[in-house]
Amino acid sequence: MQRSKNDIWVGLFVVIGLVALLFLSLQSANLMSVNWQKSYTISANFDNIGGLKKQAAVKSAGVVVGRVESITFDDKAYQARVNMALDERFAFPKDSSLKILTSGLLGEQYIGIEAGAEADNLKAGDKVQSTQSAVVLENLISQFLYSKASEPTDTKK
Repeated sequence: MQRSKNDIWVGLFVVIGLVALLFLSLQSANLMSVNWQKSYTISANFDNIGGLKKQAAVKSAGVVVGRVESITFDDKAYQARVNMALDERFAFPKDSSLKILTSGLLGEQYIGIEAGAEADNLKAGDKVQSTQSAVVLENLISQFLYSKASEPTDTKK
């Protein structure tokens, strides 16, 4: 009887440990987000979102203020439409701007908010007009190579 009671406790402990491990792995991979804060949704169009993914962070001054809810293609404007859920406790002016930034040299991408100066704040359903697309490393390299190729060469040396 004592042995079966210990087996039940050990089994229960193992199951709780596996559930905790699954929860942590999903959280660290941004595949599941648990957020009990109320939020409001805003949207913005970008020419190029680079490697931005669903559930990517939305940050202001380095603080996470929301998450990317969805990314779709706007076939009328031929741009990527990004919907973001911002925590209700954070209010930003309507003339705020959004940039797609990268944490580190080759890190994950996130959206940065720079607050504007307008008196009215963004509310649910608003669309941010001022956006800056992601910097794509391949485009920078090709621009650099193109500018070097177009420079006149000095043959008098």
